[in-house]
Amino acid sequence: MANSTPPNIHAFQEGRVLVFDSATYVEDHLRSHEAQSDVIIAASYAGVLCARMVMKAKPRAALGLDCGIGKDGAGIGGLWYYEALGVAAAAVDVMTAEMGNGADMYENGVISRVNDCAQRLGIEPGMSAKEAAHAMLTGSHKPEEFDPARRLVIETDGETGRSIVCTDSIAFALPEDRERNVLCTAGHTGRSVIEYFRSFRPWAFICSDGGIGKNESGISALTIVEAEGIPGASVDANTARMGDGMSTYFDGVISAANKLAQAKGVRVGQSAREAAKYLLG
Repeated sequence: MANSTPPNIHAFQEGRVLVFDSATYVEDHLRSHEAQSDVIIAASYAGVLCARMVMKAKPRAALGLDCGIGKDGAGIGGLWYYEALGVAAAAVDVMTAEMGNGADMYENGVISRVNDCAQRLGIEPGMSAKEAAHAMLTGSHKPEEFDPARRLVIETDGETGRSIVCTDSIAFALPEDRERNVLCTAGHTGRSVIEYFRSFRPWAFICSDGGIGKNESGISALTIVEAEGIPGASVDANTARMGDGMSTYFDGVISAANKLAQAKGVRVGQSAREAAKYLLG
């Protein structure tokens, strides 16, 4: 695009923030400038198409607009495109910043959604776009290889030795979880996970309900593992991202629980964080 508006450039000791009115201007900018691992802000929707355009600049991080999220989450679909490439990204609430106005987005935008890479840098909804962009500059921006994202959230005292551990799938459980840890995982709670629970036998678990599904197949494992003495619960898939164990723990809301979990105090409507502590206890 020959007549695209050049970006506003904000230079800091740690790097640069390039602010564009549109993601379509990024490629035009690259015709005369080399990519420098910048944070790129573009006042376009944070969808996959725009993410593909921005990625041509090989950014260390990116911000777009959520555009009301939209059908099938298309307004923020690019966040997970970036995540698959190890790039921190976030979306700005379109009611806080004008579409097509990068300067307004940078100065006045408020974050509404983040991907996992951005969350690891401490970026969260409610943060200003300017603050988020600077955090993206100062945080680690090295692309990560895929790993099971196994993260210790809470370690109890030495008396029990139990912990709350987040994994992106129950398949990433370890022998050390046996009869010890509460696992917050991000797959469904259907029949295919039963053998994993039988093999690893965590102290307790919280998974996703996967939208519950046909014949309540998304939570069918709850009653089956209950017979084997394992307390378990599921979170509403509309409250936590599937495939992201940290989201299960930090964002999830309990939608179902077996009787063993209920006996420990777990209730439908409870936050996963509260439920996990009951299960730990």
